[in-house]
Amino acid sequence: MSTAIAGTPPLLRASLRHDGRLFAPWILITTALSVSSVLVYPWIFPSEQDRTALATAIGANPALGLIFGPAFDLSTTDGFNAWRSLALGGFLTALGVVFLVTRATRAQEDSGQAELLASGVMGRAARLMAGVWMCLALSVVLGVVVGVVTASCGGGWNASMLLGATMAATGWMFTGVAAITAQLGSDVRTANSLAVGTLGALFVLRGVAYAMDAVDWTIWINPLGWMTQTKPAVENDWWPLLLAVVLTAVLLAVAFALQARRDFGGGAVAPRPGPARGRERSTLRLALRVNRAPLITWALAFVGLGFVFGYFTTSIKGILEDNPAVQHVLAAGATSPGELISAFVVTVLSLVGILAAIPGIQIMLKVRAEELADRVEPLLAGSVPRARYYGGNVVIALLAPAVSLLLAGLLIATLASTADIGVDFGDVVLQAAATIPAVWTVVAFSVFVIGARPQVLLAAWLGVLASFALTLLGPTFKLWDGILAISPFWHVPNVTDESMDGMGLVWTSLVTLLFLVVGFAGFRRRDLAVS
Repeated sequence: MSTAIAGTPPLLRASLRHDGRLFAPWILITTALSVSSVLVYPWIFPSEQDRTALATAIGANPALGLIFGPAFDLSTTDGFNAWRSLALGGFLTALGVVFLVTRATRAQEDSGQAELLASGVMGRAARLMAGVWMCLALSVVLGVVVGVVTASCGGGWNASMLLGATMAATGWMFTGVAAITAQLGSDVRTANSLAVGTLGALFVLRGVAYAMDAVDWTIWINPLGWMTQTKPAVENDWWPLLLAVVLTAVLLAVAFALQARRDFGGGAVAPRPGPARGRERSTLRLALRVNRAPLITWALAFVGLGFVFGYFTTSIKGILEDNPAVQHVLAAGATSPGELISAFVVTVLSLVGILAAIPGIQIMLKVRAEELADRVEPLLAGSVPRARYYGGNVVIALLAPAVSLLLAGLLIATLASTADIGVDFGDVVLQAAATIPAVWTVVAFSVFVIGARPQVLLAAWLGVLASFALTLLGPTFKLWDGILAISPFWHVPNVTDESMDGMGLVWTSLVTLLFLVVGFAGFRRRDLAVS
């Protein structure tokens, strides 16, 4: 074994120096998420009445529980921070280590760097070992920074450090998951997709289990459920973190066993070779072929989301009836069950819409990847104009999210309309269709980035991040309408509202058109493969 990991220490130091800085944004984001909760909560919710209203508002929209998990205690600063930051912070930490592990392992094999390193005095498992140790260490750093900074800004030390430790433990588990998928996927894109898909599935299932008050075993079979059971600021249980350590050890053992048995540069999920002679005669069909596998995967994922969210929607009436605070509001006549259910459907479809933008952005990022791999220039050297090539990819990038959203919307509508909750099939489908322009705005922003400013590649995700933060986090901080309006999903009308105003969709469409025009103009004029 010592021979297999020979050369790990110097490689680890080099990896931390070159790749470790890429984890800094994840540390900043998770810390800002926690600190902002601690600082702002006493200011926005100073009185007991304000905090009761917050609990009522969150209970009236169980869709928020899908993202943030259960609200065990919203009457204290630490309790609010645990609800708002625990699940989401763990998700972001896991996402960061997934990308870092695959970059340090599979991506090096794709680029040829691994072969250069292997030509020296380095063991077969050294790269995986260095990548794993780097992510384990950085997860601990993230947890310490989150805990210490949060406590220094006013949070309780025990609750804040447990919150940070839970995020770190989540990072450890998904370091193991990513180490395995790096051995299964034949390239970095496949490895990332497998790991992120696992994370997304566990995250959604954990949210649904808590939101529906499912039986305990549905929580304990889900590793992300273990992390929620630490309950910072409520019970402050540290022992579930031991389960994360054990699972991490098991996953890493499996990863190293797979790594020892696979061929260098290969993977269990091998790509199919293309035809010996190209058969595609249009840029649209070429874009469809290049992205065929992820498109099929995302379509299946949204079918699954449609079933999960649809089944969840069928239970919304019972969930609201079991909430005493919501029943008090209904008894006072401040709203009606129909309005609450309608608002819930709008929130769920907005969440699905934000997720649907992801495959569209990935397609545009693939354009940049193909460009940097010098596979675009030969096409454009012939008779293919730049606008036609870019346009083929943009069309697929816009259609894929729309189809995904409609697939999920149809399933949600089918399940919800068969339950006795007062939801019509046509209204849900129409609401899904009304959400599509907002999704296109987010995707169009990535078209603008790839076309005009590809050097800042991460900015392509800014639309998703802004939409998520403003649509789901913004209302809990009572942000002004002018700020919430930055998210295109804020302009999506409720189709069941008789006073519905469609001007929001008009403005959203104009912004989408502007992004597309600037993106096309930038792609036509800029140099290719410029980093």
